Amino acid sequence: MPLTLDSSLEEALGAAPAKTLNRAFSMQTVADLVSHYPRRYADPGELTPIRDLPIGETVTIVAEVLSSSFRRMRNRPGAMVDVVIGDGIGRMSLTFFAKNINAAEWRSKDLAVGRRGVFSGKVGMFNEVTQFAHPEYELFDDEDAARRRADARASVLIPIYPATSTLQTWQIAKFVARVLDDLTGIPDPIPEAVRTEEELLTAGEALELIHRPRTRNDIDPAVRTLRMHEALTLQTALLQQRDAVRALSATARPAQPGGLLERFDASLPYVLTPDQQTVGEQVAHDLVGAWPMNRLVQGEVGSGKTLVALRAMLQVAESGGQAALIAPTEVLAGQHLRSIAKMLGPQLAPLVMPTLLTGQLPAAERRKAALRVASGQSLIVVGTHALLGEKTTFADLGLVVVDEQHRFGVEQREALRAKGSSPHALVLTATPIPRTVAMTVFGDLDTSVIRTMPAGRAGIESFVAPLAEHPGWFNRVWDRAAEEIAQGRQVFAVCAAIDTAKKTAEQGEQSALAPEGAAGPRWGVVQLDEALATHPKLGGLRRAVLHGKMPSDEKDAVMQAFARGEIDLLLATTVIEVGVDVPNASTMIVLDADRFGVSQLHQLRGRVGRGGVPGLCLLVTEAESGSVARERVEAVAATLDGFALAEVDLELRGEGDVLGAAQAGVRSSLKLLRVVKDAGLITRAREVAEQILAEDPELARHPGLSEVIGRRVSDEDRAALAKN
Repeated sequence: MPLTLDSSLEEALGAAPAKTLNRAFSMQTVADLVSHYPRRYADPGELTPIRDLPIGETVTIVAEVLSSSFRRMRNRPGAMVDVVIGDGIGRMSLTFFAKNINAAEWRSKDLAVGRRGVFSGKVGMFNEVTQFAHPEYELFDDEDAARRRADARASVLIPIYPATSTLQTWQIAKFVARVLDDLTGIPDPIPEAVRTEEELLTAGEALELIHRPRTRNDIDPAVRTLRMHEALTLQTALLQQRDAVRALSATARPAQPGGLLERFDASLPYVLTPDQQTVGEQVAHDLVGAWPMNRLVQGEVGSGKTLVALRAMLQVAESGGQAALIAPTEVLAGQHLRSIAKMLGPQLAPLVMPTLLTGQLPAAERRKAALRVASGQSLIVVGTHALLGEKTTFADLGLVVVDEQHRFGVEQREALRAKGSSPHALVLTATPIPRTVAMTVFGDLDTSVIRTMPAGRAGIESFVAPLAEHPGWFNRVWDRAAEEIAQGRQVFAVCAAIDTAKKTAEQGEQSALAPEGAAGPRWGVVQLDEALATHPKLGGLRRAVLHGKMPSDEKDAVMQAFARGEIDLLLATTVIEVGVDVPNASTMIVLDADRFGVSQLHQLRGRVGRGGVPGLCLLVTEAESGSVARERVEAVAATLDGFALAEVDLELRGEGDVLGAAQAGVRSSLKLLRVVKDAGLITRAREVAEQILAEDPELARHPGLSEVIGRRVSDEDRAALAKN
């Protein structure tokens, strides 16, 4: 019966296999199954070396049966089958337990001497012999058929698929073969002219050869073709999303002579950096355009992104429009409000009435704030996800500013935008994004970059304290902190956990970066506070703890006290990672620094050296020299260039981690495409997508591409793209 990519697996394979595939991999259609690609290929003509099998790991090998026997169990019912397989170099045993002697006899005959097959199991050791206990296996055809096909089969590769304990690779291969044999009408997303120019295969050829290659030379063309499919599909979807925004009508928000923006600029005690001026001009132009602004602003930590955003808010406010700045944490929202009020000064602040609206505000304050927002009295609103609540309404929401996009869920921004009539959107990030990632994830946004830093910054020096080689340096770190405090400066100390005794941590990168099976962080803020209480130089100083599990008002009080200089040493988790601005803070100490990602360490370092006080960053780690974890820490210490670090981060960790969970829709679309290795292909796909949409915006003449986008980029994925 002919199948299409949209055919259900139940229709294609039957109810039981469909249920198994759905349970194992959430597959529902033929398209889901055939896009489950092999991770490698085994060659039946070259048996896998048994002597190299890693003990304790689950592996799949190709081998030949050398002996097979069975015997009754002595002390319990049933029988045991003992089989020896080999590859011409080494041998290993297979052990099977059977309920009765008949079952054992059948198994022994099935595994007859001379038969070859694929065997999968967990590698063990018994009596110094490598062993599989009750492995899954599939034998090649019977010996007569094998001899008849020996010559033809010698070069046919065996695909090895990502599998589970309940669904083996050869079972997946059988299912794939069954649907490929009956699959018809495979749409090709790549125009024929491009396919010819790029020397790519048809979609049908690519699927056939990636699953059933005749030789290894068949694999690369198939993979390259399917990577281009992914790249073109994603880039076209992103450009469609950009065009969809541009099809909307936006309320123009021009700046007026002598208006709020002009008055604000005149009040600034410093000159904007060249990059701030350039980006400001781009934003100002967007705000008077025919469609809503959709712009991403990347900027180094402390480069002045908030100032750029505030100037945009004031331009919108001149026409009575409101701007909502949404931050990922209560601490950061409060910090933004104070920073904005300070920059506006006593003359301008009353005209726009900056208002904080968060879920932790006392009920009476929250009602007053909500009323100011709903009436339009407040033209600048700062908050957390509380801005998304059904009870929060705006009089005229004209601009949405999202701070630190990588910390913000994909549904949330769209909920905020829905509260206005096609409001402009400005996304800020202090995490520099590699060019290929930006093109892949934020490809529907116009991008601006702020590289130049404001004048007057004293700079930051960064050092690694490698305790694996120099355990005595730990005491020197705290002596150095005491020296800074003695000069009237303030110090941050950041831990990867709140309380290691209770194993509580802030949600973030560090848990994912720890090696599998590794112990937890050595230091939590609770343990560090206890240890420093008896320190001869630091014990008597003003010390405070800050972490995400504290009540909001308590967190805010601690942060404000630190900002006022009333706390010498702040022991915190990554709750202070972004936005906290204390010019007198000179030193950042990061304990268990190898538990953090490159971008996170760069963010933390950016909390110091923000005023005229020189910054010092001490990255304390017990990671061994030469380890990937140590490389991350040393990379951060080696440069202050966040854009260079973003590339290092991508190389060390891979795009899966860099894209982050918030980009789930994008990540699910990338099965073969790799944003580092395939940068050139992604760029080419972008060019092709732009050309296609320029000539055929509705994809009427490109039905294959339209169909693939509809299948691969679901409504949920498209919504994720819209919010990135």
